[in-house]
Amino acid sequence: MAKGNNKRIIVRGAEVIFYKDNMGEFISLTDIARYRDSDRSDYILQNWLRNRSTIEFIGLWEKFHNPGFNSIEFDGIKIMAGSNRFSLTPKRWIAETNAKGIVSKAGRYGGTFAHKDIAFEFASWLSPEFKFYLIKEFQRLKEEEKRRLSLDWNLHRTLAKINYRIHTDAIKENIIPPELNRKQQKTIYASEADVLNMAMFGKTANEWREKNPDLKGNIRDYSTIEQLLVLSNLESMNSEFIRMGMEQGVRLFKLNHIAIQQMKSLTQNIHINKLKSSNK
Repeated sequence: MAKGNNKRIIVRGAEVIFYKDNMGEFISLTDIARYRDSDRSDYILQNWLRNRSTIEFIGLWEKFHNPGFNSIEFDGIKIMAGSNRFSLTPKRWIAETNAKGIVSKAGRYGGTFAHKDIAFEFASWLSPEFKFYLIKEFQRLKEEEKRRLSLDWNLHRTLAKINYRIHTDAIKENIIPPELNRKQQKTIYASEADVLNMAMFGKTANEWREKNPDLKGNIRDYSTIEQLLVLSNLESMNSEFIRMGMEQGVRLFKLNHIAIQQMKSLTQNIHINKLKSSNK
């Protein structure tokens, strides 16, 4: 693992660094160029940027993804592209066009990075074989991260189900009179489940179903890892509140306050954020 949010993959013996931000995955063009010649990566990049087809492709990418792209400067660069006297560096491209698809980073793990769409295009120009293995390795890593996230989600979903049993036992022992029939008992269980739903999601189970008629399962099946963690905590806490004889309205107020505090803490947790970002 590289420094900070950077990650690495090995492609045909070459280390390739990549990272993710709000625009997607960015792959090191510098590392890809080093596969061809480790001492002349900057020169290789500039040669690629001299091509008219390269300029047209990265310009099209910017027009599609970047509202702040300077199309006027781009048109001037495109006219010059391919001529003998034309040269272009990544830094100049970024500065003159306000490009977002190519990024220049300083430091130990710096270099020129590009959105994966552009990086794959560069790899294709450099070596179709390298591009093939780069895509395969990148996809393999993303599938591994997806499986890991799924396992973590299922673990927290299972924990929430276990705690829900503790929650229903507390309801049975402290709220439900023994003379009630099964239908009446189910009504009370549903009411208490909705205390948790309201505290966590701000809506009841029926309200969620009405807004999502095409989805199977329930609101918890579509919860995030953070929500499942907090929900599991709320179930344990509500069980204790019930045993303490606390009124339902008071419990709802307390649980909602706890949910807000815990969600705020979890969304700022670096380990949770890394887990989530690795799968996007």
